[in-house]
Amino acid sequence: MELLAIDRAPVTATIALIDLDVDAEALKRYASWLDIAERERAARFRYDRDRNRFIARRGQLRELLGRDLGLAPEMLWLAEDGHGKPVLLDDPELGFNLSHSNGRALIATARGKAIGCDIEWRNPELACRKIAKRLFAPAEYEALTALPPEQWVAGFYNCWTRKEAFVKALGLGLSYPLDAFTVSVAPGEPARFISDEKGWTMTSFEPAPGYQAALALR
Repeated sequence: MELLAIDRAPVTATIALIDLDVDAEALKRYASWLDIAERERAARFRYDRDRNRFIARRGQLRELLGRDLGLAPEMLWLAEDGHGKPVLLDDPELGFNLSHSNGRALIATARGKAIGCDIEWRNPELACRKIAKRLFAPAEYEALTALPPEQWVAGFYNCWTRKEAFVKALGLGLSYPLDAFTVSVAPGEPARFISDEKGWTMTSFEPAPGYQAALALR
């Protein structure tokens, strides 16, 4: 587990970058911390790799939150709200979010703030114009098409992660359309909202080679 401090005014948060492909001993330890609902959810995965990665991310989430609260990981009371977003009933003021992609995950925490994070492995096959035109706002698509071809993939994942982080921070799941707001996309340009999302801040970073990530806070 690698802890990253994000302190770029006015964004302040703690982020952990974690590996999901862990050894058998660690996996057994993480599994022992899960509650009944988490164990039932893990059992529903068809493939061992997906099941083990779920156990690893939930176990490490419990480890990190337990460290913040001074509680044993298995003692935490985690639940989900009406949109499926995890909440910490032991301390509702501690906002947190989790995102995973291709064997890595981010856990972001911030006290007293709505928070959302997203991590994506920059798979060039997914970064296609058809998906961008269907999911992104028209201004974002235009900004992407104006980029040099060699910057398309980076711009696509800038846009994708920033939008996902914001929607996750809102806690509304798939009910909030990705084209309802606009973010910056160009590589080298600061992460920000182009549309007027009052009270929200955003940052973007590369947590590991080949991955793009974003964080949204209110």
